Amino acid sequence: MTTTVRQYSIVAMLLVSSYMLVDGLYKMFHFADEVSQGVIYRIMFFHIPAAISSMMGFYVGAGLAVMYLWKRDLKYDAISAVVNEVCLAFALITLFTGMIWARIAWGVWWAVGDPRLTSYLICILIYAGYLMLRRSVQDPQQRASISAVLAIFAALDIFIVWKSIEWWRGNHPGPVLSVRTGSDNLMPKEWSSVVYWNVLAIGLLIVSFILIRLWQEKMQSEIDSLRRFAHEQ
Repeated sequence: MTTTVRQYSIVAMLLVSSYMLVDGLYKMFHFADEVSQGVIYRIMFFHIPAAISSMMGFYVGAGLAVMYLWKRDLKYDAISAVVNEVCLAFALITLFTGMIWARIAWGVWWAVGDPRLTSYLICILIYAGYLMLRRSVQDPQQRASISAVLAIFAALDIFIVWKSIEWWRGNHPGPVLSVRTGSDNLMPKEWSSVVYWNVLAIGLLIVSFILIRLWQEKMQSEIDSLRRFAHEQ
């Protein structure tokens, strides 16, 4: 992908994503307040899409990690690292919006022992450790191998996070989307429509940020090469 095509693609995705998010924001404020939670329930239209999009991204990162272990090509490791880094940012958005929601709905910022919250926090800590590990290992091949194994392991926890509200009961609500199994309390179709469109919107936002980070990494690599060349002269 040439620089010009990349730039136009990023701008196009950001514009489309912004339009979809604003449109979703407009629609959700036309919904009536939820009976038991009032206005705060609307945070789910960003909380749920951020969670789904980041989880899907983590699986992409794990897939790229598998590709590295298979091909031993560092480009897969580099892309996997960027994907996981960006998705971790959106996982943190999911965590913080969930805490805000919990403070109003449950009266506490954090429900200790809740299976969904606990497994998700473990997931975030694993990916945070993944990024710290990459900075601590200097050898590129060794760093890539260890990172790939950790990314694949972390992706297993994603499945536990996804299924936790079906396997165990806690403070966190059960499945509410039609794509889930065990859903006996589905949200209205007009609500789920906004959620699904926001999943796509945030997905485009994530892809845009990934392309930006890859471009930054490429520029940094070129700068480092020029510095080494100047030092050798």
